[in-house]
Amino acid sequence: MAVPSEPKATVPAESEVSGGRDVVGAVLKACTLLGHFSADRPTWALNDLTVASGMNKTTVFRLMATLVQAGWVDRTEEGAYRVAMPVFEIGSAALAKLDIRSAAKPFMTELATAFGNTAYLMVPAEQGAVCIDLLEGRNSLVVAGINVGSVMPYHVAAGPAVMLAHSKALRDRWITNDLPAITEQTITEADRLVEHLDEIERAGYSVSNSDYLPGVAAVAAPILGRDGSVVASISVGGRSEEFEGEALTAKIEKVCDAGARITRIVQALPRG
Repeated sequence: MAVPSEPKATVPAESEVSGGRDVVGAVLKACTLLGHFSADRPTWALNDLTVASGMNKTTVFRLMATLVQAGWVDRTEEGAYRVAMPVFEIGSAALAKLDIRSAAKPFMTELATAFGNTAYLMVPAEQGAVCIDLLEGRNSLVVAGINVGSVMPYHVAAGPAVMLAHSKALRDRWITNDLPAITEQTITEADRLVEHLDEIERAGYSVSNSDYLPGVAAVAAPILGRDGSVVASISVGGRSEEFEGEALTAKIEKVCDAGARITRIVQALPRG
């Protein structure tokens, strides 16, 4: 009785891939090879991977050797291939962000409903604060340039600044004497920025006004992980005139409460 062979993954030709000349065929093929690894099939011998991928054996060998050199793939004692720890770390980080989004969603809804402003969820990254979710309220100001996926400098706006204030690692990397001035209200001097961040850390929240976009203000609170490190920020932003007096006090109280409650949820999540 013949044993059915595993279906072959089709590798699109460069001309068939969206992006045309911008697509690197070898990288696409390497990603295709990685896609064969799963919980059901965590290791692959060279011959089996060649058959399953439908690629030339020499090509598979060279691509896998490159992935081994890069640290993305390991070799077993028998010579088979298995994915290495960096792949799991990236996957865990992605899942953690999904968990944070799920945990924060009801609180973002509550903030947007209570104040009519836009609620934002941001996470720290190497290049800056990344907006991973937002929810517009009934009176929301459409803020150009801040969308899901936007990357913002740490020294401006409430969400990025509150993460910078609560992270020594981010401070060490980010604070310099040549920070760009986004608006006339942007703090660019290192000493003054440090004082500002220290105040934010002591208060437990950040308030910004026109330092990133003229006429736009925001309030943010940090979300902390088990070890006390900042893993995200939650904020509300809108027209500056809506962030004054008793209205500002109410927003600070509710945003801080949301940050504290999300922190407790995130810290209770199972370890990846």
